[in-house]
Amino acid sequence: MSREQQITEKALEAGFDDIGFTSAGSFPVEAGERLSDFLKNGWHGDMGWLEAKAGRRKSPRVLWPEVKSIIMLGQNYAGAGDPLENLAMKSVGNISIYARGGDYHDLVKKRLKILARWIHREFQTPVKVFVDTAPVMEKPLARLSGLGWQGKHTNLVSRKFGSWIFLGAIFTALDLKPSEPFPDACGSCRACLDVCPTKAFPAPYQLDARKCISYLTIEHKGPIPKQFRKAIGNRIYGCDDCLAVCPWNKYAKVSRDIDYFAREELKSPELAELLDLDEPGFRTLFSRSPIKRTGRNRFLRNVLVAAGNSGDAALVSKVTVLLQDPSPLVRGAAAWAIQQLSEAKDIEHLKASGLRDPVAAVRAEWTEG
Repeated sequence: MSREQQITEKALEAGFDDIGFTSAGSFPVEAGERLSDFLKNGWHGDMGWLEAKAGRRKSPRVLWPEVKSIIMLGQNYAGAGDPLENLAMKSVGNISIYARGGDYHDLVKKRLKILARWIHREFQTPVKVFVDTAPVMEKPLARLSGLGWQGKHTNLVSRKFGSWIFLGAIFTALDLKPSEPFPDACGSCRACLDVCPTKAFPAPYQLDARKCISYLTIEHKGPIPKQFRKAIGNRIYGCDDCLAVCPWNKYAKVSRDIDYFAREELKSPELAELLDLDEPGFRTLFSRSPIKRTGRNRFLRNVLVAAGNSGDAALVSKVTVLLQDPSPLVRGAAAWAIQQLSEAKDIEHLKASGLRDPVAAVRAEWTEG
């Protein structure tokens, strides 16, 4: 077998679902230009690390001068059922499919290391592995490697797995035969653009992350800007809308990897239970989950926005308790949630709790952003 065939065989043994190869020298100029435009427009928001390491992203050889070939690996994480089903259930929180199971950072990196060690031993070549957190532009590299193409929602679309694919990369000093790049297959479809609740796509293939619910509920550090709070609905971590409506998902298959299966307690978590989370409870519930990286305070901020959108007056007592939370971010979100729920019959309960003016509390605790 060729080296590419041998590596492919070992990659499938290690648990990957797809693999492709590209030359480190063939990185497309337009990918770097898109990144420059993204940063120039300020669409990265709080993600200062994107700007700080922009130069390293624009060429794999800036990141590691010895690299000759890049091996791109894909893992299918598609779940069973409708990923948007929870959106109609206002008293539960909706968590993005990718975060309902194990932490993909750890799972993908573990398999990358298994494969990379074998490549190092077999071919006596230096290797480096990357998954998500390094300054690597995985999606353009995945397209060059034949794994799919970047859809109009800017995420990778796979002919085999739809929009549900994690990416990892192995840089190597080996000369490997490049795979055939995958052509764009979106055509005239704009389903992903039209479904976005916050209109985060200025144009096809462009994303203003500052308006994206995934960014707002995961990366954004401050209060959720006022104009997006209602549109967030009950999305408490991430958003799958643009991924879920992609027509190419008709080819998606449920992941063969049990580590990505949704944990029962994260499929449709009750907002009432999540509002009780203290720091130890948060860490226990989200052990080995990507949600743990967001931290308890930002997560509770999201849950409180969902509570305010729920119309569920039964949540008022739990929200009221969080007005005394040590975190100003949580207190402010609680005040806003109470403002939304105060039109319910429980306004007398609010007064009895010592909160005489919910609107004043909102002004005092949470800026409108």
